[in-house]
Amino acid sequence: MDTNTILLIVGATITGIVIGFIISKTLQKNNASKIIKNAKRNAATIIKDANQDGEAVKKDKIFQAKERFFELKSEHEKVIFSREKKMSEAEKRIRDKESQISSEFHKGKKLNDDIEVKIKDYNHRIEFLEKRNDEVEKVHKSQIQQLEVISSLSAEDAKLQLIESLKNEAKSDAMAYVQEKMEEAKLTAQQDARKIIINTIQRVGTEESIDNCVSVFNIESDDIKGRIIGREGRNIRAIEAATGVEIIVDDTPEAIILSCFDSVRREIARLSLHKLVTDGRIHPARIEEVVKKTQNQIEQEIIEVGKRTVIDLGIHGLHPELIKVVGRMKYRSSYGQNLLQHSREVAKLCGIMAAELGLNSKIAKRAGLLHDIGKVPDAEADTETPHAILGMQWAEKFGEKAEVCNAIGAHHDEIEMKFLLSPIVQVCDAISGARPGARRQVLDSYIQRLKDLEDIAFGFPGVQKAYAIQAGRELRVIVESEKVSDDKAANLSFEISQKVQTDMTYPGQVKVTVIRETRAVNIAK
Repeated sequence: MDTNTILLIVGATITGIVIGFIISKTLQKNNASKIIKNAKRNAATIIKDANQDGEAVKKDKIFQAKERFFELKSEHEKVIFSREKKMSEAEKRIRDKESQISSEFHKGKKLNDDIEVKIKDYNHRIEFLEKRNDEVEKVHKSQIQQLEVISSLSAEDAKLQLIESLKNEAKSDAMAYVQEKMEEAKLTAQQDARKIIINTIQRVGTEESIDNCVSVFNIESDDIKGRIIGREGRNIRAIEAATGVEIIVDDTPEAIILSCFDSVRREIARLSLHKLVTDGRIHPARIEEVVKKTQNQIEQEIIEVGKRTVIDLGIHGLHPELIKVVGRMKYRSSYGQNLLQHSREVAKLCGIMAAELGLNSKIAKRAGLLHDIGKVPDAEADTETPHAILGMQWAEKFGEKAEVCNAIGAHHDEIEMKFLLSPIVQVCDAISGARPGARRQVLDSYIQRLKDLEDIAFGFPGVQKAYAIQAGRELRVIVESEKVSDDKAANLSFEISQKVQTDMTYPGQVKVTVIRETRAVNIAK
């Protein structure tokens, strides 16, 4: 029995005694026995209940203790099981490592054995090959000696003959290879170049330019000729002195001829005459006044022409002096071709070609327009300086970019080309000047160029006939078939083209065609 039970029992007993005492005092003697019996009975009941409660509490505590014991035991078993599992895994890894090390050891031992066997075999083969090589050298020497005896030539002489034969064969093969590669390169290069140039030319259409040193001033009647001449020729002398133009009054009906190398002066004289004839007042004072006004008008028109030109071409930021020079190009000609029209054409060609090549088309147009500004006369200009150099100096003076200045100065090869724009300007200038009808060409120089082409062809051995055809664009050479073979014909064509390229100056390109043929002629009777 535990302490709580005892306390309950003691408490119950004391309670019963007290109650009995009280009852006995209260009921006195008559009821004392009855009260004591009831108290004892109640005490027994209380004790019995207390014992039952004590047993229940005892059983509950024992059950809780057992559950806690089982929980602790289960946790302990889990920890032990986990440790045993780790130990078994470690043992397994150790066994695997041991087996792997043992296997590698056996393999390494076997590999070393194989290497030793191969080394021995390799050494044996080297010894065998050295012996065979010595035998081959002996046989080779004996064969060479036999060949020298048979051919009555030493090894050095035979070698020289063989080398000479190989040289000739290699030279022929190399020439054929070079010719083939050059034809292939020319084909691709010509295709690309023709494509760019044809696209450029087809996109620019210009009229033929005709210009000369005289202008015709039309009048309504021949009576006006007398008024222009004036009394004792004072009017015509005043006009010639004021304008610098020679006025030719002859029997040509209703026409007066103005002659001067400067187109600006001729235009000033023509407009002045038109104003004087329209106004009717023709005398020296009036002539000087009209010529002065006309000169100012022409100067203003030159500036307007220059401005319209640069605006049409999309060129911006051009110096006012260069704009004025561009305007003066309208009244200049080069080989019968109007200079402004030629420069506009070159500018358009340069812009298109630069765009085709992926370059800046605006700068190309600028260089194309300004490439011939050195041809416009200037009072301070050095007449002995080439127009390309003079134009480059003007462009540098007025702040143009280096590539534009180089293109102007190098378009006739006076200076070295330093930018990709320079050859474009040169090519476009040649395209504009070489197209049919663009410029007049002196007949004597043309005939001489054709004769020089034919003379170059006759300077090579084996040439039978030579003809410069297609206005000097092609040189057709006929060779003797007995003296020139097919391989030599290809080489001859190449050599003639190189000779033409180095010795002559010509626009565009010259095609050299060498013709070799063999004819067998028989007559049936």
